[in-house]
Amino acid sequence: MTKKISGVAALAVLVLAACAEGQEKQTFGAIVGAGVGALVGSQIGSGNGRLASIAVGTLGGAWLGSEAGKSLDEADKLKAMQTAQNTLEFNQSGQTSSWNNPDTGNSGTYTPTNTYQSAGKDCRDFESSVTVDGKTEPATGRACREEDGTWKIIQ
Repeated sequence: MTKKISGVAALAVLVLAACAEGQEKQTFGAIVGAGVGALVGSQIGSGNGRLASIAVGTLGGAWLGSEAGKSLDEADKLKAMQTAQNTLEFNQSGQTSSWNNPDTGNSGTYTPTNTYQSAGKDCRDFESSVTVDGKTEPATGRACREEDGTWKIIQ
């Protein structure tokens, strides 16, 4: 469960950091990453260990967000989101789709792993990865189809 939370958090930091511009992207990524890292850290520890987990999560998230913010651009974000939507809509479980931006060298993958109904919605578990500067960050998550037909990542 912890790996799933941290993987989705890492993916969220990468996507959110891509929303800002230039140096602001790196700063925004660090801020968002620190917040997500603190949240993940608070889920892991207990007692005095919980404070240490929050501190480590905050620092790690800030670093990851900062790195992502300076590396991903709008084209990367667009390619990743289009691939996620198409993969969740059309791929069979276990079938991987990938995206690549030749201008930045960044890339990623999405693989649905399970399909089911939850609260009357079509939902899918998935595995994903984002590769920036040759470093790959894997993640797992869950998405459900919204009324407008788009897939929304819920976990």
